[in-house]
Amino acid sequence: MTTEQGGERGFIVVDKRGSAEAPEPAGRAPDAAQPRALPTPDFAALVISLGHSALYHLGMVPDPRTGERSTCDLALARQTIDTVEMLREKTRGNLTPEEAGLLEDLLYDLRARFVEVAK
Repeated sequence: MTTEQGGERGFIVVDKRGSAEAPEPAGRAPDAAQPRALPTPDFAALVISLGHSALYHLGMVPDPRTGERSTCDLALARQTIDTVEMLREKTRGNLTPEEAGLLEDLLYDLRARFVEVAK
C-alpha cells in the first residue's frame, strides 16, 4: 500500500509477526519521545569494537551487511592495531586490572592473527 504525504510517496510495512507498529521511514529521525535504548559506553566496549574492526580488516569476520567474508586489508588492520596500542600507552596507569588485561590479551591476539594472515 502506498500513501502520499506532502507530495512524497512512501510505503507502509505491516509486520505480520505480531507487531502493530510500522517502522520509521528511511531518512527520518526516530521519535524523540521514544528514545532508542543503547548500552552505556564503557572502555571494554570501545576496545572490543576496535578489535572487531581489526579482525574485519584481516578478513576474519563477515561483512555485517552481506554476511560474506570481508577482504583482507593489511594496512587498515595494522592501523587499527596501532590505534589499540596507542590507546594502551595513553591510558597506562589509569585502567583497572581487568581493563589492562583486556587490552594486553587483545593486542596479543591481534598481533598473532596479523602475522598469520600476512604470511
